[in-house]
Amino acid sequence: MIKSFDQLNKVSQECSKCLSQKFTGEDGKRHLVLCGGTGCLSSNSSTIMGELKKQIKEKGLEDKVTVNQAGCFGFCSQGPFVKIYPEDTLYRMVKIEDVTEIVEKDLIGGQTIERLLYVDPTTQEKIKKQEDITFYKKQVRIALHGCGSINPEKIEEGLGAGAFQGLARALQMDRQEVINEVLDAGIRGRGGAGFPTGRKWQFAYAQPEGEKYVVCNGDEGDPGAFMDRSILEGNPLAVIEGMMIAGYAIGAQNGYFYVRAEYPIAVNRLKLAIKQAEELGLLGDNILGTNFSFRVHIRLGAGAFVCGEETALLNSIEGQRGMPRPRPPFPAVKGLWGKPTIVNNVETLACIPYILREGKEKFAALGTEKSKGTKVFALGGKVNNVGLVEVPMGTTLRELIYDIGGGIPNGKEFKAIQTGGPSGGCLTKEDLDTSIDFDSLVAKGSMMGSGGAIVMDEDNCMVDVAKFYMEFICDESCGKCSPCRIGTKRMLETLTKITKGQATMEDLDNLQELAAHIQRNSLCALGQTAPNPILSTLKHFKEEYVAHIVDKKCPAHVCKDLMSYVIDQDKCIGCGLCERQCPVSAITKTDYVAPGHKLPSRVINDKCVKCGLCMSSCKFNAISKK
Repeated sequence: MIKSFDQLNKVSQECSKCLSQKFTGEDGKRHLVLCGGTGCLSSNSSTIMGELKKQIKEKGLEDKVTVNQAGCFGFCSQGPFVKIYPEDTLYRMVKIEDVTEIVEKDLIGGQTIERLLYVDPTTQEKIKKQEDITFYKKQVRIALHGCGSINPEKIEEGLGAGAFQGLARALQMDRQEVINEVLDAGIRGRGGAGFPTGRKWQFAYAQPEGEKYVVCNGDEGDPGAFMDRSILEGNPLAVIEGMMIAGYAIGAQNGYFYVRAEYPIAVNRLKLAIKQAEELGLLGDNILGTNFSFRVHIRLGAGAFVCGEETALLNSIEGQRGMPRPRPPFPAVKGLWGKPTIVNNVETLACIPYILREGKEKFAALGTEKSKGTKVFALGGKVNNVGLVEVPMGTTLRELIYDIGGGIPNGKEFKAIQTGGPSGGCLTKEDLDTSIDFDSLVAKGSMMGSGGAIVMDEDNCMVDVAKFYMEFICDESCGKCSPCRIGTKRMLETLTKITKGQATMEDLDNLQELAAHIQRNSLCALGQTAPNPILSTLKHFKEEYVAHIVDKKCPAHVCKDLMSYVIDQDKCIGCGLCERQCPVSAITKTDYVAPGHKLPSRVINDKCVKCGLCMSSCKFNAISKK
């Protein structure tokens, strides 16, 4: 049990020494660390780890080699990873059949396996160390501190990485001093709205003494987003510590994690971290010998996107249907069970220990004047380097997409990036030099959101993109207010007409008018921001909407009702593979014969279901979209 500040410092120093020896090899051992994030686990990372342990035991290397897991390494498109300390060798895209070579050639023979190293696409250089890969060079890990290096299931490694040092400092300060520290650091909520975190705490602190609560919003629902999940999987102690600091600051003794049930790994590691902290006396009564007591509880969400809205989330914790409440009163005044409550998201709380541990000045030195610190993004879509990225605020979209993301695959043209998920908007190549911060993105018609960043190329239809997000919003609307419940359905119907070539220009005018009504009159942020994908795509890509309506064509050849497949009869050799692949017999022979060829094929468009099997099966690039 750790019962005092001195005991915590002593234990932390011992753990830090052990962690340092692991990284430097001072303990005389070699340490293998595998990515234990959901992405790599789904690609057999746990099986690879089991096979490594088995072969290391068979070779009698157990006293010389250890095998552990860590959180997400971030570079998801290159996983699964195996990192070997103290050399810092990073092997990527490791398969089960590579294990024997790693054991025999590297662990026993001391040779680097060149084929498993990352190859820089520009220089073709094979890179051995993670820190030398371009993907990582512009990143600064604060919220992701410890992810990819420490074992999230061992509290000793968390303590060695600085866990609870921020709490220890906070407990030796006045509660108002803690809030001032957070205010001066300039951190704004990472959940989407960007409200100053310290101000939210101040409101709750100012309420009369009595029962108060801290709630962590882990209900990450944006399509393609996995920032909060990765933080909880990689370093749950940091989020717990952030919640405890918040609890001390406002005078709360209970905290609730609200996490999606679809995140079983994150939930299990969170439960384990809570249990281990309780066993050491770092959670519970009279923490570190002070009069501060705090307990942590977990509630699982059922996957409702609207429960990402803080008042709907509070209703869900209370056992009610997840529907937003009118505001005011705000949760800081009347929240969970009618008591003052602060709701912060996972990333926000993960940054709090850093601010208290390292000091407000160090955090505020990063970012821009009005957006301090760093931001985690789930970078996905049409980009070479898909993964989890943490960059200082003020980094440009161009740096995010090209320097870190590695640009667009297959030499395609960048078209747009959707930031902020369904609540955000699309930005184009004219916006690439826009600073990534709360105010700059809003000024451009998008928003930071929780941190999803979906890149699109020339093959994306922006009308189809808007329709995709509107389908999502319609499915997730709680139905409490008419503008959102009915209005989003009407917008989806109009978008569907456009993609089918059945709309008129009057429909386009009605769509814009309806979007304005929904923005002004919806109850919560889900409805108020629902039209954003439509309005931003209309602003930047109105010609695509017009082409669908007037020309009855989809310029990107995505909308099935407005495109067809054609066979270039000079390229077709009449092999018949496309005919055999077609599930509806929509391909037949033609009478045209190119010199020296068999009878080529043609598509019967009235029968074609636009499945694309013919195009993907053709080995001669004779089939294209029109």
